[in-house]
Amino acid sequence: MTTAQSSSPAPLYAVNGRMPAAPTTIENSRRTLTQLLLDPTNALMLGLLVAGIAFLFSKWLANQALHSWVNPDWSHAFLVPVISGYLLWQARAEFERAPRRVFWPGLIPLLLSVWCYVFFAVGSMSNHFGQGLSLLLCIFGMALLLLGPAAMRALFLPIAYLGFAITLPEQVMIKLTFPLQMIAAEGGWIVLRMIGVQADLAGNVIKITNPDTLVTSDMSIAAACSGMRMVIAFVALGAAVGLVATRMWWKRISLFLLALPVALLLNVVRVAVLGVLTLWDGQLAEGEAHTLIGTLLLVPGFLLYMAVVWALHKAVPESKEIAT
Repeated sequence: MTTAQSSSPAPLYAVNGRMPAAPTTIENSRRTLTQLLLDPTNALMLGLLVAGIAFLFSKWLANQALHSWVNPDWSHAFLVPVISGYLLWQARAEFERAPRRVFWPGLIPLLLSVWCYVFFAVGSMSNHFGQGLSLLLCIFGMALLLLGPAAMRALFLPIAYLGFAITLPEQVMIKLTFPLQMIAAEGGWIVLRMIGVQADLAGNVIKITNPDTLVTSDMSIAAACSGMRMVIAFVALGAAVGLVATRMWWKRISLFLLALPVALLLNVVRVAVLGVLTLWDGQLAEGEAHTLIGTLLLVPGFLLYMAVVWALHKAVPESKEIAT
């Protein structure tokens, strides 16, 4: 009597009847983000990719760093990569769960980014903003090519946040500055009248009369007082807080949209405070004192913004939202 043996064929990839180790891609897909980064091979590959991107976009990176250093409107750009890194760390669990593989269609945005960078870097089409978007597209394409669409979903927001470090075109800044000047002037004038200060408005100039000496001083709301720096910083802050504080899309959008009115309100308060200070010393409305007051008001502005976050969480708790 013979024993029946299974007729099912051995797997094609079996060697000498033994199963080989799992493919490297599967092993990598099961490793945590920290393990992947500490792996010498992955660290070397990542370093070479970063060095290659830095070399290709070196001119733009140098110009952006210089512009952010000398222009206070964009000084926050140095913090954007740090915040983006924190967002990546926050999304590490989703990234680790996602299957990772080489996705060849990712070559399309990668090659397109190089073409766009060359297009915006040479000739009459030289455009700093376009070059920055090309860098962002290059990072997207590289991540999509090497990690695949599933992992890209976890990386999308951290990479997209890097866009807040790209300086807007000068034409856009000029068009935005004048309306902000008028909002600051009219809002500051209304607040001054509400608190009993005798003030008149002529265009973007607030005429403040000292009740004791009857001397009138002019406070001009120039481009530097338009609040552009506060608006840009708070929009970037609103996006960061929205991405960090909640996982719900409607809350994130709400926090992002609320950043603009909070910034405008703070700038109106700043103009009103400077107007009151001119009653004692007109020099306090200009120079270093002017800058210091604007910087100090960022603290209550941030606290006000966090109060909005607290109110949203109280109204609709995160646990209930996630459960639904």
